[in-house]
Amino acid sequence: RCVVLRFLKSPPNQNKTSEEILHHLQNIVDFGKHVMKQFFGENYVHHGEIIQLPLDFVRQLCLKIQPERPESRCDKDMDTLSGYAMCLPNLTRLQTYRFVEHRPILCIEIKPKCGFIPFSSHVSQEIKHKVCRYCMHQHLKVANGKWKRPSKYCPLDLFSGNKQRMHFALKSLLQEAQNNLKIFKNGELIYGCKDDQDCVSDWNELACHLKPFFFPSNGLVSGPHCTRTIVKELIHVITMTLLSSTDACRAGDMKTVPISQGRSYCEASAFTKELLRNGKHKSESSGLPRGCLLYKTLQAQMLDMLDIEGLYPLYSRVEQYLEEFPEERSTLQIDGPYNEAFYEKLLDLSTEDDGTVAFALTKVQQYRIAMTAKDCSIMIALSPCLQDECSEQRPVVLTSKSRFTFSVSVLDLDLKPYESIPHQFKLDGKIVNYYLKNVQAKDDPVMSSLFKENEDCTLVLHKV
Repeated sequence: RCVVLRFLKSPPNQNKTSEEILHHLQNIVDFGKHVMKQFFGENYVHHGEIIQLPLDFVRQLCLKIQPERPESRCDKDMDTLSGYAMCLPNLTRLQTYRFVEHRPILCIEIKPKCGFIPFSSHVSQEIKHKVCRYCMHQHLKVANGKWKRPSKYCPLDLFSGNKQRMHFALKSLLQEAQNNLKIFKNGELIYGCKDDQDCVSDWNELACHLKPFFFPSNGLVSGPHCTRTIVKELIHVITMTLLSSTDACRAGDMKTVPISQGRSYCEASAFTKELLRNGKHKSESSGLPRGCLLYKTLQAQMLDMLDIEGLYPLYSRVEQYLEEFPEERSTLQIDGPYNEAFYEKLLDLSTEDDGTVAFALTKVQQYRIAMTAKDCSIMIALSPCLQDECSEQRPVVLTSKSRFTFSVSVLDLDLKPYESIPHQFKLDGKIVNYYLKNVQAKDDPVMSSLFKENEDCTLVLHKV
Protein backbone atom coordinates (compact mmCIF):
# COMPACT_ATOMS: atom_id res chain seq x y z
CA ARG A 1 0.00 0.00 0.00
CA CYS A 2 1.50 3.32 -1.11
CA VAL A 3 0.97 6.15 1.39
CA VAL A 4 2.22 9.69 1.95
CA LEU A 5 3.51 10.98 5.30
CA ARG A 6 2.96 14.64 6.02
CA PHE A 7 4.86 16.42 8.80
CA LEU A 8 4.15 19.89 10.17
CA LYS A 9 6.56 22.62 9.15
CA SER A 10 7.24 25.88 10.94
CA PRO A 11 9.73 28.80 10.72
CA PRO A 12 13.07 28.24 12.53
CA ASN A 13 13.01 28.81 16.32
CA GLN A 14 9.23 28.55 16.42
CA ASN A 15 9.03 24.94 17.50
CA LYS A 16 5.70 23.89 18.98
CA THR A 17 5.17 21.39 21.77
CA SER A 18 4.13 17.84 20.91
CA GLU A 19 0.64 18.57 22.26
CA GLU A 20 0.30 21.66 20.03
CA ILE A 21 1.44 19.70 16.98
CA LEU A 22 -1.00 16.87 17.71
CA HIS A 23 -3.81 19.42 18.16
CA HIS A 24 -2.90 21.18 14.89
CA LEU A 25 -2.83 17.90 12.93
CA GLN A 26 -6.12 16.81 14.50
CA ASN A 27 -7.68 20.10 13.35
CA ILE A 28 -6.50 19.45 9.77
CA VAL A 29 -8.00 15.93 9.79
CA ASP A 30 -11.28 17.11 11.36
CA PHE A 31 -11.61 19.99 8.91
CA GLY A 32 -11.26 17.63 5.95
CA LYS A 33 -13.58 15.05 7.49
CA HIS A 34 -16.40 17.24 8.83
CA VAL A 35 -16.29 20.31 6.59
CA MET A 36 -14.63 19.85 3.20
CA LYS A 37 -16.15 16.41 2.64
CA GLN A 38 -19.54 18.11 2.92
CA PHE A 39 -18.66 20.48 0.10
CA PHE A 40 -16.80 18.13 -2.23
CA GLY A 41 -18.20 14.66 -1.46
CA GLU A 42 -16.94 11.41 -0.02
CA ASN A 43 -14.91 10.15 -2.99
CA TYR A 44 -13.04 13.38 -3.64
CA VAL A 45 -11.67 14.18 -0.15
CA HIS A 46 -9.10 11.97 1.62
CA HIS A 47 -8.58 13.43 5.10
CA GLY A 48 -6.06 10.86 6.32
CA GLU A 49 -5.27 9.89 9.90
CA ILE A 50 -2.70 10.81 12.55
CA ILE A 51 0.04 8.34 13.40
CA GLN A 52 3.00 8.44 15.80
CA LEU A 53 6.41 7.32 14.53
CA PRO A 54 9.70 6.47 16.28
CA LEU A 55 11.75 9.70 16.59
CA ASP A 56 14.89 8.05 15.24
CA PHE A 57 13.05 7.06 12.06
CA VAL A 58 11.69 10.63 11.66
CA ARG A 59 15.17 12.20 12.01
CA GLN A 60 16.72 9.80 9.49
CA LEU A 61 13.86 10.44 7.08
CA CYS A 62 14.30 14.20 7.46
CA LEU A 63 18.04 13.99 6.69
CA LYS A 64 17.31 11.84 3.64
CA ILE A 65 14.70 14.14 2.09
CA GLN A 66 16.24 17.52 2.99
CA PRO A 67 18.38 17.69 -0.21
CA GLU A 68 15.25 16.95 -2.27
CA ARG A 69 13.21 19.83 -0.85
CA PRO A 70 12.71 22.84 -3.18
CA GLU A 71 14.72 25.90 -2.18
CA SER A 72 11.53 27.94 -1.75
CA ARG A 73 10.34 25.51 0.98
CA CYS A 74 13.56 25.46 2.98
CA ASP A 75 12.65 28.54 5.01
CA LYS A 76 10.60 26.20 7.23
CA ASP A 77 11.82 23.35 9.41
CA MET A 78 10.16 19.95 9.45
CA ASP A 79 8.89 18.79 12.84
CA THR A 80 11.27 16.04 13.95
CA LEU A 81 10.60 16.26 17.70
CA SER A 82 6.99 15.18 18.24
CA GLY A 83 6.89 12.01 16.12
CA TYR A 84 3.35 12.87 14.93
CA ALA A 85 2.52 12.84 11.24
CA MET A 86 -0.49 12.58 8.97
CA CYS A 87 -0.80 9.39 6.95
CA LEU A 88 -2.54 10.02 3.62
CA PRO A 89 -3.18 8.00 0.48
CA ASN A 90 -0.81 8.70 -2.41
CA LEU A 91 -3.10 10.65 -4.74
CA THR A 92 -0.84 10.04 -7.74
CA ARG A 93 -2.36 6.53 -7.56
CA LEU A 94 -5.92 5.45 -8.36
CA GLN A 95 -8.19 5.95 -5.35
CA THR A 96 -11.55 4.51 -6.30
CA TYR A 97 -10.77 0.79 -6.15
CA ARG A 98 -7.99 -1.73 -5.76
CA PHE A 99 -6.09 -2.12 -9.01
CA VAL A 100 -3.17 -4.07 -10.38
CA GLU A 101 -0.18 -2.13 -9.04
CA HIS A 102 2.13 -2.96 -11.94
CA ARG A 103 -0.04 -1.00 -14.38
CA PRO A 104 1.57 2.34 -15.36
CA ILE A 105 -0.20 5.31 -13.79
CA LEU A 106 -0.32 8.85 -15.05
CA CYS A 107 -1.34 11.65 -12.70
CA ILE A 108 -2.11 15.28 -13.55
CA GLU A 109 -2.19 17.81 -10.71
CA ILE A 110 -4.01 21.08 -11.48
CA LYS A 111 -4.29 24.08 -9.19
CA PRO A 112 -7.25 25.77 -10.92
CA LYS A 113 -7.40 28.96 -8.74
CA CYS A 114 -10.47 31.23 -8.49
CA GLY A 115 -13.07 30.49 -11.18
CA PHE A 116 -15.36 33.52 -10.88
CA ILE A 117 -15.27 37.30 -11.04
CA PRO A 118 -16.44 39.16 -7.88
CA PHE A 119 -20.13 40.11 -8.01
CA SER A 120 -20.13 41.95 -4.68
CA SER A 121 -21.39 45.55 -4.50
CA HIS A 122 -18.54 46.23 -2.04
CA VAL A 123 -15.98 46.14 -4.88
CA SER A 124 -14.53 49.65 -5.23
CA GLN A 125 -12.65 49.27 -8.54
CA GLU A 126 -14.72 48.50 -11.64
CA ILE A 127 -11.82 46.52 -13.14
CA LYS A 128 -12.48 43.74 -10.59
CA HIS A 129 -15.90 43.19 -12.19
CA LYS A 130 -14.22 42.70 -15.59
CA VAL A 131 -10.82 41.02 -15.10
CA CYS A 132 -10.29 38.01 -12.84
CA ARG A 133 -7.91 38.01 -9.89
CA TYR A 134 -5.59 35.39 -11.46
CA CYS A 135 -5.06 37.33 -14.70
CA MET A 136 -4.35 40.56 -12.78
CA HIS A 137 -2.00 38.83 -10.31
CA GLN A 138 0.07 37.37 -13.16
CA HIS A 139 1.38 40.83 -14.07
CA LEU A 140 2.42 41.64 -10.49
CA LYS A 141 4.18 38.27 -10.18
CA VAL A 142 6.14 38.88 -13.40
CA ALA A 143 7.08 42.39 -12.18
CA ASN A 144 8.30 40.92 -8.87
CA GLY A 145 10.43 38.32 -10.70
CA LYS A 146 8.33 35.32 -9.59
CA TRP A 147 7.77 34.28 -13.23
CA LYS A 148 9.45 35.24 -16.49
CA ARG A 149 6.24 35.91 -18.40
CA PRO A 150 2.48 35.89 -17.78
CA SER A 151 0.51 32.73 -18.49
CA LYS A 152 -2.36 32.71 -20.99
CA TYR A 153 -4.31 30.51 -18.60
CA CYS A 154 -7.51 32.03 -17.22
CA PRO A 155 -9.44 30.07 -14.56
CA LEU A 156 -12.79 31.29 -15.90
CA ASP A 157 -12.10 29.42 -19.14
CA LEU A 158 -11.47 26.17 -17.25
CA PHE A 159 -14.56 26.63 -15.05
CA SER A 160 -16.78 27.56 -18.02
CA GLY A 161 -17.74 23.96 -18.84
CA ASN A 162 -17.35 24.91 -22.51
CA LYS A 163 -15.01 22.33 -24.04
CA GLN A 164 -13.38 24.77 -26.45
CA ARG A 165 -12.55 27.18 -23.61
CA MET A 166 -11.43 24.34 -21.34
CA HIS A 167 -9.11 22.98 -24.04
CA PHE A 168 -7.61 26.46 -24.47
CA ALA A 169 -7.12 26.81 -20.69
CA LEU A 170 -5.41 23.41 -20.38
CA LYS A 171 -3.19 24.06 -23.39
CA SER A 172 -2.17 27.37 -21.79
CA LEU A 173 -1.33 25.54 -18.54
CA LEU A 174 0.81 23.06 -20.47
CA GLN A 175 2.63 25.93 -22.20
CA GLU A 176 3.27 27.84 -18.97
CA ALA A 177 2.87 25.42 -16.07
CA GLN A 178 4.16 27.74 -13.31
CA ASN A 179 2.95 26.08 -10.09
CA ASN A 180 -0.51 25.37 -11.49
CA LEU A 181 0.18 22.11 -13.33
CA LYS A 182 2.33 19.03 -12.70
CA ILE A 183 2.35 15.64 -14.40
CA PHE A 184 3.57 12.47 -12.67
CA LYS A 185 4.32 9.05 -14.15
CA ASN A 186 4.25 6.21 -11.62
CA GLY A 187 4.55 8.79 -8.85
CA GLU A 188 7.56 10.65 -10.32
CA LEU A 189 7.34 14.23 -11.54
CA ILE A 190 7.89 14.33 -15.32
CA TYR A 191 6.49 17.77 -16.16
CA GLY A 192 6.05 21.10 -14.35
CA CYS A 193 8.13 23.61 -12.43
CA LYS A 194 10.18 22.08 -9.65
CA ASP A 195 10.75 25.52 -8.12
CA ASP A 196 9.92 29.19 -8.72
CA GLN A 197 11.96 29.32 -11.91
CA ASP A 198 11.56 29.75 -15.63
CA CYS A 199 9.56 26.76 -16.84
CA VAL A 200 10.39 26.00 -20.46
CA SER A 201 7.78 23.65 -21.85
CA ASP A 202 9.36 20.75 -23.65
CA TRP A 203 6.36 19.08 -25.23
CA ASN A 204 8.52 16.65 -27.20
CA GLU A 205 9.97 15.18 -24.01
CA LEU A 206 6.50 15.03 -22.49
CA ALA A 207 5.17 13.29 -25.60
CA CYS A 208 7.90 10.60 -25.27
CA HIS A 209 6.68 9.88 -21.73
CA LEU A 210 3.03 9.83 -22.78
CA LYS A 211 3.25 7.97 -26.08
CA PRO A 212 2.87 4.45 -24.55
CA PHE A 213 -0.30 5.64 -22.72
CA PHE A 214 -2.04 7.12 -25.75
CA PHE A 215 -0.61 4.97 -28.54
CA PRO A 216 0.18 1.59 -26.94
CA SER A 217 0.78 -0.12 -30.28
CA ASN A 218 3.39 2.59 -31.04
CA GLY A 219 1.87 2.98 -34.48
CA LEU A 220 2.35 6.74 -34.75
CA VAL A 221 5.53 8.17 -36.19
CA SER A 222 7.52 10.60 -34.09
CA GLY A 223 7.92 14.29 -34.81
CA PRO A 224 5.87 17.48 -34.34
CA HIS A 225 2.62 15.91 -35.58
CA CYS A 226 2.98 13.07 -33.06
CA THR A 227 3.67 15.54 -30.22
CA ARG A 228 0.67 17.71 -31.14
CA THR A 229 -1.60 14.67 -31.36
CA ILE A 230 -0.52 13.34 -27.94
CA VAL A 231 -0.93 16.75 -26.26
CA LYS A 232 -4.39 17.05 -27.86
CA GLU A 233 -5.35 13.59 -26.55
CA LEU A 234 -4.07 14.46 -23.07
CA ILE A 235 -6.13 17.68 -23.02
CA HIS A 236 -9.21 15.75 -24.15
CA VAL A 237 -8.78 13.17 -21.35
CA ILE A 238 -8.26 15.84 -18.67
CA THR A 239 -11.35 17.74 -19.87
CA MET A 240 -13.56 14.64 -19.83
CA THR A 241 -12.43 13.59 -16.33
CA LEU A 242 -12.95 17.13 -14.98
CA LEU A 243 -16.51 17.13 -16.35
CA SER A 244 -17.28 13.67 -14.96
CA SER A 245 -18.93 12.86 -11.66
CA THR A 246 -17.37 10.04 -9.67
CA ASP A 247 -19.26 10.74 -6.46
CA ALA A 248 -22.82 9.45 -6.32
CA CYS A 249 -23.76 11.34 -3.14
CA ARG A 250 -24.75 14.98 -3.25
CA ALA A 251 -22.19 17.06 -1.42
CA GLY A 252 -23.91 18.21 1.76
CA ASP A 253 -27.14 20.20 1.91
CA MET A 254 -25.43 23.41 0.89
CA LYS A 255 -27.75 25.91 -0.77
CA THR A 256 -25.74 26.85 -3.80
CA VAL A 257 -24.73 30.38 -4.65
CA PRO A 258 -26.17 31.24 -8.09
CA ILE A 259 -23.25 31.22 -10.51
CA SER A 260 -25.15 33.57 -12.82
CA GLN A 261 -24.57 36.37 -10.29
CA GLY A 262 -21.17 37.03 -11.84
CA ARG A 263 -20.12 37.38 -15.46
CA SER A 264 -18.89 34.15 -17.01
CA TYR A 265 -15.82 35.47 -18.83
CA CYS A 266 -12.76 37.60 -18.11
CA GLU A 267 -11.83 40.52 -20.36
CA ALA A 268 -8.11 39.71 -19.97
CA SER A 269 -8.51 36.08 -21.08
CA ALA A 270 -6.47 35.36 -24.21
CA PHE A 271 -9.37 33.20 -25.42
CA THR A 272 -11.89 36.05 -25.08
CA LYS A 273 -9.52 38.53 -26.76
CA GLU A 274 -8.95 36.12 -29.66
CA LEU A 275 -12.71 35.70 -30.16
CA LEU A 276 -13.22 39.45 -30.29
CA ARG A 277 -10.28 40.02 -32.64
CA ASN A 278 -11.82 37.47 -35.01
CA GLY A 279 -15.11 39.31 -34.88
CA LYS A 280 -16.89 36.54 -32.96
CA HIS A 281 -19.09 37.94 -30.26
CA LYS A 282 -19.56 35.01 -27.97
CA SER A 283 -18.60 31.46 -27.28
CA GLU A 284 -21.43 29.11 -26.47
CA SER A 285 -21.58 28.69 -22.71
CA SER A 286 -22.07 25.10 -21.63
CA GLY A 287 -21.96 25.29 -17.84
CA LEU A 288 -20.52 22.66 -15.51
CA PRO A 289 -22.37 19.42 -14.68
CA ARG A 290 -23.55 19.66 -11.07
CA GLY A 291 -21.84 16.48 -9.92
CA CYS A 292 -18.35 17.25 -11.21
CA LEU A 293 -15.53 18.37 -8.94
CA LEU A 294 -15.05 21.70 -10.75
CA TYR A 295 -18.69 22.61 -10.03
CA LYS A 296 -18.33 21.74 -6.36
CA THR A 297 -15.03 23.64 -6.15
CA LEU A 298 -16.65 26.72 -7.69
CA GLN A 299 -19.57 26.56 -5.27
CA ALA A 300 -17.18 26.49 -2.31
CA GLN A 301 -15.16 29.38 -3.80
CA MET A 302 -18.32 31.45 -4.20
CA LEU A 303 -18.81 31.49 -0.43
CA ASP A 304 -16.66 34.61 -0.86
CA MET A 305 -19.84 36.60 -1.48
CA LEU A 306 -18.65 39.97 -0.21
CA ASP A 307 -15.15 40.06 -1.73
CA ILE A 308 -12.22 40.90 0.57
CA GLU A 309 -13.29 44.57 0.44
CA GLY A 310 -16.67 43.79 1.98
CA LEU A 311 -15.21 41.15 4.28
CA TYR A 312 -12.40 43.19 5.85
CA PRO A 313 -14.67 45.50 7.94
CA LEU A 314 -16.41 42.38 9.31
CA TYR A 315 -13.04 40.86 10.20
CA SER A 316 -12.24 44.14 12.05
CA ARG A 317 -15.54 43.81 13.94
CA VAL A 318 -14.59 40.30 15.10
CA GLU A 319 -11.09 41.52 16.03
CA GLN A 320 -12.50 44.38 18.07
CA TYR A 321 -14.77 41.95 19.93
CA LEU A 322 -11.83 39.61 20.64
CA GLU A 323 -9.79 42.52 22.03
CA GLU A 324 -12.55 43.15 24.55
CA PHE A 325 -13.33 39.48 25.21
CA PRO A 326 -10.20 37.40 24.37
CA GLU A 327 -11.59 34.40 26.25
CA GLU A 328 -14.37 34.13 23.64
CA ARG A 329 -11.95 33.03 20.91
CA SER A 330 -12.49 29.33 21.62
CA THR A 331 -16.30 29.76 21.89
CA LEU A 332 -16.29 31.37 18.43
CA GLN A 333 -14.43 28.30 17.07
CA ILE A 334 -11.86 30.41 15.23
CA ASP A 335 -9.16 27.80 15.85
CA GLY A 336 -11.49 24.82 15.83
CA PRO A 337 -12.81 22.37 16.71
CA TYR A 338 -13.87 21.88 13.10
CA ASN A 339 -16.90 19.70 13.68
CA GLU A 340 -20.50 19.40 12.48
CA ALA A 341 -21.49 22.50 14.48
CA PHE A 342 -18.79 24.51 12.68
CA TYR A 343 -20.10 23.30 9.31
CA GLU A 344 -23.75 24.08 10.17
CA LYS A 345 -22.89 27.74 10.75
CA LEU A 346 -21.47 27.98 7.21
CA LEU A 347 -24.87 27.27 5.65
CA ASP A 348 -26.26 30.77 6.30
CA LEU A 349 -25.85 32.56 2.96
CA SER A 350 -27.59 35.80 3.94
CA THR A 351 -25.69 38.99 3.11
CA GLU A 352 -27.89 41.36 5.12
CA ASP A 353 -25.61 42.71 7.85
CA ASP A 354 -27.48 42.94 11.15
CA GLY A 355 -24.46 44.50 12.88
CA THR A 356 -23.78 41.47 15.10
CA VAL A 357 -20.50 39.69 15.76
CA ALA A 358 -22.26 36.41 14.84
CA PHE A 359 -22.98 37.66 11.30
CA ALA A 360 -19.43 39.00 10.91
CA LEU A 361 -17.92 35.73 12.12
CA THR A 362 -20.05 33.60 9.75
CA LYS A 363 -18.88 35.68 6.77
CA VAL A 364 -15.25 35.47 7.95
CA GLN A 365 -15.45 31.67 8.25
CA GLN A 366 -17.15 31.37 4.84
CA TYR A 367 -14.38 33.51 3.35
CA ARG A 368 -11.73 31.20 4.84
CA ILE A 369 -13.48 28.18 3.25
CA ALA A 370 -13.64 30.03 -0.08
CA MET A 371 -9.92 30.87 0.09
CA THR A 372 -9.17 27.20 0.80
CA ALA A 373 -11.20 26.16 -2.28
CA LYS A 374 -9.45 28.83 -4.40
CA ASP A 375 -6.06 27.35 -3.53
CA CYS A 376 -6.79 23.61 -3.64
CA SER A 377 -5.32 21.15 -6.16
CA ILE A 378 -7.19 18.60 -8.25
CA MET A 379 -5.46 15.25 -8.81
CA ILE A 380 -6.47 13.14 -11.83
CA ALA A 381 -4.98 9.62 -11.80
CA LEU A 382 -5.24 7.60 -15.03
CA SER A 383 -4.36 4.00 -15.77
CA PRO A 384 -4.78 2.16 -19.11
CA CYS A 385 -7.39 -0.59 -19.06
CA LEU A 386 -8.39 -3.22 -21.58
CA GLN A 387 -11.92 -3.31 -22.92
CA ASP A 388 -12.87 -6.52 -21.12
CA GLU A 389 -11.59 -5.14 -17.78
CA CYS A 390 -13.83 -2.10 -17.80
CA SER A 391 -17.01 -2.54 -15.81
CA GLU A 392 -19.79 -0.19 -14.77
CA GLN A 393 -18.21 0.22 -11.33
CA ARG A 394 -15.08 1.77 -12.81
CA PRO A 395 -15.23 5.21 -14.41
CA VAL A 396 -13.64 5.08 -17.88
CA VAL A 397 -12.54 7.75 -20.35
CA LEU A 398 -11.78 6.98 -23.99
CA THR A 399 -9.29 8.38 -26.49
CA SER A 400 -8.84 7.48 -30.16
CA LYS A 401 -6.50 4.55 -29.37
CA SER A 402 -6.73 4.00 -25.60
CA ARG A 403 -9.10 3.74 -22.68
CA PHE A 404 -8.32 4.75 -19.12
CA THR A 405 -9.86 4.07 -15.80
CA PHE A 406 -9.45 7.10 -13.54
CA SER A 407 -9.96 8.69 -10.15
CA VAL A 408 -10.30 12.38 -9.30
CA SER A 409 -9.34 13.73 -5.87
CA VAL A 410 -8.85 17.09 -4.22
CA LEU A 411 -5.73 18.06 -2.29
CA ASP A 412 -4.41 20.99 -0.17
CA LEU A 413 -7.55 21.51 1.87
CA ASP A 414 -6.05 23.03 5.04
CA LEU A 415 -8.26 25.86 6.28
CA LYS A 416 -6.70 29.24 5.46
CA PRO A 417 -5.55 31.02 8.65
CA TYR A 418 -7.83 33.61 10.23
CA GLU A 419 -4.73 35.79 10.70
CA SER A 420 -4.05 35.92 6.94
CA ILE A 421 -7.07 38.16 6.19
CA PRO A 422 -5.23 41.52 6.63
CA HIS A 423 -2.51 40.22 4.26
CA GLN A 424 -5.18 39.25 1.70
CA PHE A 425 -6.72 42.73 1.95
CA LYS A 426 -3.36 44.44 1.31
CA LEU A 427 -2.43 42.02 -1.48
CA ASP A 428 -5.75 42.62 -3.23
CA GLY A 429 -5.05 46.37 -3.26
CA LYS A 430 -1.52 45.81 -4.63
CA ILE A 431 -2.72 43.50 -7.41
CA VAL A 432 -5.48 45.85 -8.57
CA ASN A 433 -3.40 49.04 -8.32
CA TYR A 434 -0.49 47.49 -10.24
CA TYR A 435 -2.83 46.26 -12.97
CA LEU A 436 -4.59 49.63 -13.33
CA LYS A 437 -1.34 51.58 -13.40
CA ASN A 438 0.90 49.35 -15.51
CA VAL A 439 -1.32 47.12 -17.62
CA GLN A 440 -4.75 48.55 -18.28
CA ALA A 441 -3.40 52.08 -18.83
CA LYS A 442 -1.10 50.93 -21.65
CA ASP A 443 -2.84 47.77 -22.64
CA ASP A 444 -5.69 48.36 -24.81
CA PRO A 445 -7.60 51.22 -26.06
CA VAL A 446 -8.08 48.74 -28.93
CA MET A 447 -9.51 46.01 -26.68
CA SER A 448 -11.82 48.38 -24.83
CA SER A 449 -13.21 49.63 -28.16
CA LEU A 450 -13.71 45.99 -29.19
CA PHE A 451 -15.63 45.31 -25.99
CA LYS A 452 -17.72 48.46 -26.51
CA GLU A 453 -18.56 47.42 -30.08
CA ASN A 454 -19.69 44.03 -28.84
CA GLU A 455 -21.28 45.19 -25.63
CA ASP A 456 -24.75 44.00 -26.57
CA CYS A 457 -23.59 40.52 -27.58
CA THR A 458 -20.98 39.35 -25.11
CA LEU A 459 -20.97 35.85 -23.65
CA VAL A 460 -24.42 34.83 -22.55
CA LEU A 461 -24.80 34.19 -18.82
CA HIS A 462 -26.38 30.83 -18.18
CA LYS A 463 -28.11 28.83 -15.51
CA VAL A 464 -26.50 25.59 -14.35
